[in-house]
Amino acid sequence: MIKTIKVMLLPNNKQKTKLFECAGTARFAYNWALGYEKANYETGNSFLSDYELRRIFTELKTQPEYAWLNDYSNNITKQAIKDACAAYQNFFKGITGFPKFKSRRKSKPSFYAEPCKIRFTSTHVKLEKLITSRKKNKQKFNLVKLAETDRIPIDAKYSNPRITFDGLNWWISVGIDCEESQEKPTNKGIGIDVGIKDLAICSDTNVYSNINKTAKVRKLKKKKRRLQRRISKRYLKNKKGERYCKTRNIIKSEKKLLKVSRRLTNIRHSYLHFVTSEIISRKPKFIVLEDLNVKGMMKNRHLSRAIQEQCFYEFYRQIQYKCEWHNIEFVTADRYYPSSKLCSCCGYVKKDLKLSERVYICPKCHNIIDRDFQASVNLMRYKKLTA
Repeated sequence: MIKTIKVMLLPNNKQKTKLFECAGTARFAYNWALGYEKANYETGNSFLSDYELRRIFTELKTQPEYAWLNDYSNNITKQAIKDACAAYQNFFKGITGFPKFKSRRKSKPSFYAEPCKIRFTSTHVKLEKLITSRKKNKQKFNLVKLAETDRIPIDAKYSNPRITFDGLNWWISVGIDCEESQEKPTNKGIGIDVGIKDLAICSDTNVYSNINKTAKVRKLKKKKRRLQRRISKRYLKNKKGERYCKTRNIIKSEKKLLKVSRRLTNIRHSYLHFVTSEIISRKPKFIVLEDLNVKGMMKNRHLSRAIQEQCFYEFYRQIQYKCEWHNIEFVTADRYYPSSKLCSCCGYVKKDLKLSERVYICPKCHNIIDRDFQASVNLMRYKKLTA
């Protein structure tokens, strides 16, 4: 089993410059490979493999105008060409759309590092050819400090290391080969109903509240709105004809806005990790989640923002891979299964149940129960119905 670990880097100014240069080299190689494949196809020739393109690219580096490519690791351009060829092939297979050329402003700066050339210590990571000088006092610039100590094991088999920039910080993500868990959970299964009022209601009576209703998140959201208004006003103030002029103050405000947005995202994702880890720690036999039509739910303009802030997809994704790690069966209930309308006592289906009715009252057996808790109980029983 391969687990991915992502750690923030703390490079100095010289290292930041080199990291951006490495990302630019990867972008150049990707765009060159994509352009070459496109021109080759338009002339009626067959598809060129990444091996053939890399051979042509090596010859290109011998030309004086492209001699600067030799200052960076060969593995960066090699993997960028592989990625471009894979994206081009996926288009003809019908998997994705036609690959776009990477823009300097809009694309995410990132590059690849060779697993056998990368070295980790408890506090630093050594990257290949970050500084080309052979002097010992210059070689220390190849060691980039990690924000977390002892997070990545030193003696491990690494796979697909990537260095990325998210607009604020540099990150390194690396896959590590881990042993699969042999323990099989024997506790009772859990049904989980997700919603807007509360994030998750479990069939074992555990309820996880909505993090977006806390004072901390509301304060950050208010700060974000104010920054957005300030930036918008400054853009209008500095408008010259039909063009918007970006001043230094606008750039500063946009950086502040990015920090607030990133902090909100981190708080939400951290809370999701807390909730999913706590559910998994109870070691149920299986976990049942409903396949919600989130795209359809987002069309409701009164609830779309609240649904977006709950991050349902991220919650599903975390539950799914954590179940796989701990040998827990993950079951997805059918989208049209009436989990909320079905009475948990007598099985009566109340077809005219409205969204405003938060308490379910069964007209047949007079059962009174919370609507969301009943949905979680019915989802837990869904596993037996489909077995």
